[in-house]
Amino acid sequence: MSYENLIWERDGGIGRLTLNRPDSLNAWTADFGRDLKQVIEGEAADPAVRAVLVTGAGRGFSSGADLKEGFEPAEDGMPDVRKELHTLYHPIIAGVRRLEKPVVAAVNGPAVGIGASLAFACDLVLAAESSFFGLAFVNIGLMPDGGSTLFVPTAVGKARAFQMALLGERVDAQRALDWGLVNFVHPDDRLMPEANELVEKLAAGPTRSYASSKQALNRMLYPDLEGQLDLEAELQHTLARTRDFQEGVTAFVQKRAPEFQGA
Repeated sequence: MSYENLIWERDGGIGRLTLNRPDSLNAWTADFGRDLKQVIEGEAADPAVRAVLVTGAGRGFSSGADLKEGFEPAEDGMPDVRKELHTLYHPIIAGVRRLEKPVVAAVNGPAVGIGASLAFACDLVLAAESSFFGLAFVNIGLMPDGGSTLFVPTAVGKARAFQMALLGERVDAQRALDWGLVNFVHPDDRLMPEANELVEKLAAGPTRSYASSKQALNRMLYPDLEGQLDLEAELQHTLARTRDFQEGVTAFVQKRAPEFQGA
């Protein structure tokens, strides 16, 4: 199948998934989510695909949700964030964890918001030297979702998890490596050659061994992933009804500092 918002390529046992909305730094929309969910649950799950590589087209991995498109309204007229997280975003994240094969992220620029969550959901993460990560949700009055409230503290511990969630700061590639968020950092021009070499090695490896390791590590590290995703969706849905969120989005679009009121 061909997709409007991403590129799926199969080369023997390797599946290459490229997020393909480069004009928006691969920001997520509902249509983007539907395409990505279809690939993760469909083509990528094919047993003939022995390893998957995820990267972004253009200058970045993913800038997160596309705030200019917004969310479909719920019955109260406010954004139906719960529905979008439950039906699109979170099934993608859980789907990556359920794939019975290694999933490698090659982060080639900004990985922010749900874009960072997608990278953190992958089994191995390679980052370009110029890349950075951020849980920027707080900057628009929201909280981390996409499983980041589980993936991040599991990787970096309490102090750094709170730092990322509450301050929304950029974490550059080297600091991400030092903190345990990524596995490797490469010069920008070496990222994709190194990523391709790694995924080729994995695709030629003992697939059932990888799948069993992933199943056991999932149970140890993320025993209640679904419950955490549900909690994130409920909290995020409530936050999307606050004046602070409305102010945060308006300020983002207007490219100015938000004036939050705590309400």
